[in-house]
Amino acid sequence: MKECPKSNEMKERPTNGEMKECPMSGEMKRKIAEHPCFSPEAQHLFGRLHLPVAPSCNIQCNYCDRKFDCVNESRPGVTSEVLLPPDALKRTDEILKQNPYIKVVGIAGPGDPLDNDETFETFRLVREKYPDATFCVSTNGLLLADRFDELIAVGVETLTVTMNAADPDIQKQIIDGIYYDGKRYEGREAAVILIENQLKGIQKAVEAGMTVKINSVLIPGINDKHLIELAEKMNGMGVYIMNIMPLINQAAFVDITPPTEAERKAVQDACAPYVKQMRHCRQCRSDAYGLIGKDLSVERKKREPDFKKL
Repeated sequence: MKECPKSNEMKERPTNGEMKECPMSGEMKRKIAEHPCFSPEAQHLFGRLHLPVAPSCNIQCNYCDRKFDCVNESRPGVTSEVLLPPDALKRTDEILKQNPYIKVVGIAGPGDPLDNDETFETFRLVREKYPDATFCVSTNGLLLADRFDELIAVGVETLTVTMNAADPDIQKQIIDGIYYDGKRYEGREAAVILIENQLKGIQKAVEAGMTVKINSVLIPGINDKHLIELAEKMNGMGVYIMNIMPLINQAAFVDITPPTEAERKAVQDACAPYVKQMRHCRQCRSDAYGLIGKDLSVERKKREPDFKKL
């Protein structure tokens, strides 16, 4: 199994580095111009709807703490409820009717979408009724290559893959284990499998004409010196944009101090010559909808009456 090179120190910003241009059709350019996560200009004009239909996850990341009935936190991995596909369609009907500026329908958890068959059923139902909607998936990438044809079949056009390292010795510090092909893997073996599957899936997506975003959690002392190497690799593969997110210190990483905004900006600036940087991410919930930074899902729950059984 081919392994990725190691890196212990952040490389200097290249003097002759060139960002690889990602060819896309006119229709895809239009869709990206209306995708708030892929276009900084779109964030002020167009919204997205996340449908929380995917509770199961096949990786335990050391920074992840998923919650399925949470209305008080605004971060990835939390939702106020998990929906079945028919209920997700009803939610889509209601929200798109009230908020016609929403152009993107996505599935981003609260687990991994590709580890849940409900993801594909939801997209099929929504596509039948909303043929012009842009579909987006956010995945850890472990099953991306295995289920890629299913994504194509339901019309997914934009893709986000959370990839925190291309070096197994770094990745093994970030995950506790993975579940793949009916077996649990841990340590370096798990990291090698995950990275290999992520790279295979990303390559398939780029070759198929999908527009790909990479999400990378910046973890001081673990991958902060490595992300520029990851950005360089993603550039060579044709990834469109990279989103470097600050660690939310919880779960096994509760004692790690998150990066400062200045530290994150320094890493973003170092990666920018290789991959366009998303700098407006708000690390939103799995049931978020509306404009980025103006999540209506939390407000929705606050407005619902709280009935008590007597």
